[in-house]
Amino acid sequence: MNHRLLPFFICLVVQFTTASTIDQVRIHQSPEKTRIVFDLGDVVEHRLFSLQDPMRLVVDIDDAKIMANLASVDLKQSPIENIRSSVRNSTDVRVVFDLREIVKPRSFVLKPIMQYGDRLVIDLYTDDQQETTLKKEDLFKQQMRDVVIAIDAGHGGEDPGAIGHGGVLEKDVVFSISSMMDEYFKDEPGFRGLMVREGDYYIELRRRTRIAHENFADIFVSVHADAFTSSKVNGASVYALSDTGATSETARILAEKENTADLIGGVGGVSLRDKDDLLVEVLLDLVTTASLSASLDMGEKVLAQIGQVNKLHKPRVEQAGFVVLKSPEIPSLLIETGYISNPVEARKLASHRHQKRMASAIFSGVRQYMESNPPPGTFLAWRKQNGGNALITYVIERGDTLSKIAGKYRVSFENLKKINGLRSDKIRIGQVLKIPAS
Repeated sequence: MNHRLLPFFICLVVQFTTASTIDQVRIHQSPEKTRIVFDLGDVVEHRLFSLQDPMRLVVDIDDAKIMANLASVDLKQSPIENIRSSVRNSTDVRVVFDLREIVKPRSFVLKPIMQYGDRLVIDLYTDDQQETTLKKEDLFKQQMRDVVIAIDAGHGGEDPGAIGHGGVLEKDVVFSISSMMDEYFKDEPGFRGLMVREGDYYIELRRRTRIAHENFADIFVSVHADAFTSSKVNGASVYALSDTGATSETARILAEKENTADLIGGVGGVSLRDKDDLLVEVLLDLVTTASLSASLDMGEKVLAQIGQVNKLHKPRVEQAGFVVLKSPEIPSLLIETGYISNPVEARKLASHRHQKRMASAIFSGVRQYMESNPPPGTFLAWRKQNGGNALITYVIERGDTLSKIAGKYRVSFENLKKINGLRSDKIRIGQVLKIPAS
């Protein structure tokens, strides 16, 4: 063998063995964006650019080999017409997305976690989705935000929860109560309800808290109906996270080195990835302590209101390690509205009238706490500080009417027109109204 050729062969071998593989390409649709995920064999360098006539999005990936079957990727209801690939410079891969419409792309990489390896993620935003995103940002900047209450109706779908006397299902009872709570918050100025489960389907427990986190919820309330082997046991209960549960959750996050929802979804707030363990532990301890204290205080308010509607199983807020309570930064409560295994309470819980009273009680307790402890930057915080001596601004959204806005903020229809100098009832999307504090 000619030894002068040996370095050349070694170079070829090194290049080949260090090339990453593109093992799979996945596409996920959501109302906010189209997400493209490249599952990789190793970390890669990439470049992203757009071309016109025809519309294309091009991704160049260095030192990579494509193993994925692009023809099998589901492109239905996406802005992508077709996907194709080619080899560049003998070692690089170019992936081309033929587009149906103009998109604004955003790309980033995610490190391995749990069952996921290295990933390259590209989010595509159509014109409509960009307008929606900008609209939400403008609304957030121009007017005090609402307090967001995440309402979690327990169980659902193939998981009926407890089955009570007469065949009443826990999942149906708690969904009805939760829906009524959502309506109460919808009608209350400064509040916005967020239904974690919007129908009869099951959501994995940790996914429920992730939904609250992704929607920037201020409070998380999980609604259930208890059961016991003895049909004599009765009464409603309110639970906050236990100290033991908080400690175990801190340990879990420390073990993962990162908030799981942030790593898997590429979204979220402050990343813990680049912090050392001691700092992360201190930060989590501070956040969890404050959140748990708020949960207990809010729980007392809710318990007092529920006690006027139903017998209480325990006279104080209980603490337990329920998974749905383990969101360190969001004060959370789990409410057992009664024992569905008790024939008397099962009949009450199946009653529309009792469900409404229970929903009103939970709503009133949460409202009392939030009005006394409003988060900064919210309408509630502004109202507490200014009383009725100032005006707020409101940006008109699709579906708004003057009468609807007047009703929500509890001002008279005619006064609202007068303050804004309106000669007719017509309003337009994006128009800014001045509203007196209620």
